[in-house]
Amino acid sequence: MTIGPHYMLFRPLALDDEACSSEGGHMTVESVRGTEDVLYPWTPIDPLAEALHLLRMRGGFYCRSELSAPWGLEMPPIADSVSFHLVVSGEMWLEVPDSAPQRLLPGDFVVVPHGAGHVMRSAPSAPNAGRVDLLPQTMIGDHYSVLRHGGGGARSTLVCGVVEFDHPTARRLVALLPPILRMDAAGSATRSTTTQVLSLMAEEARHAQPGGEAVLTRLADILVILAIRSWIDSAPAAQNGWVGALQDPQVGRALAAVHRAPDRPWTVESLAREAAMSRSAFAARFTDLVGEPAMRYVGRWRMESATVALMDGATVAELASRSGYESEAAFSKAFKRITGASPGSVRHRTDGTFPTRR
Repeated sequence: MTIGPHYMLFRPLALDDEACSSEGGHMTVESVRGTEDVLYPWTPIDPLAEALHLLRMRGGFYCRSELSAPWGLEMPPIADSVSFHLVVSGEMWLEVPDSAPQRLLPGDFVVVPHGAGHVMRSAPSAPNAGRVDLLPQTMIGDHYSVLRHGGGGARSTLVCGVVEFDHPTARRLVALLPPILRMDAAGSATRSTTTQVLSLMAEEARHAQPGGEAVLTRLADILVILAIRSWIDSAPAAQNGWVGALQDPQVGRALAAVHRAPDRPWTVESLAREAAMSRSAFAARFTDLVGEPAMRYVGRWRMESATVALMDGATVAELASRSGYESEAAFSKAFKRITGASPGSVRHRTDGTFPTRR
């Protein structure tokens, strides 16, 4: 998601006590009073639906793997990424740290979030040939390849990929996912949309056709979102915490307002008005559902949004000026304290290339 030139119009008020008292920033609540009535061109009916809308991927790499047993492939850990695998034909065993090995059959689709490294094999005892990104493969384009590998036995065809989510809403949602997110072919029989997408993707993978890589990559992105949506619909863990707060009819409205307009001079009072609650009731309910006080969430959200702006090419000087800090150093200090990374390290990841680790 591209952040426009008006990413942040005001200094993040009440970011934290230290930022407000000693890190610069000359604007006061009174100086921006009146901006809280800004009208936005649209208001989402469902804050959770808005979060799903922001599951837009970038920096992806996709591979069609034509394998023959015995075979074993290692996917290295890649920070801030999500891996996925679709079994088109044959079978595979998936080994993810801290999870039991899983056997996947034709039509099964699995997502491995959190950038975790993992191993895929034709059978539990099959030898590991090493990192998949270091094996010879035919490049169809900058972001798509065909891998042919194995010992000549029973054949399996996979469609695999690695994608990144750059919007902070999407990243927060992905961070909540379990180590393995699986959609079984048999379990999807009653979900017509998922079944149809799986069938289309398998058909494209079986027959090389002009433009097939474009169709496969787009269908893969859709399947990742469908898998996450299925988890939200069915997992008890998705009914609590931040995802549960998005579904709350009152706190969800306040969260959506912050997500849409991180530049506004939010206060607990103004957020309580968004939720149609009293200040005290809102503050208590927000902390109970989200797990942190409202203004701490707002401050962290602003810096997460600044991360996206930096990756889209904004400079530290621009963001410091827009956010009302007295200097780049003051902004950088607050940014690192909240995000754990320096603005400069974030700006280095702006080329959109697939982030391999060698």
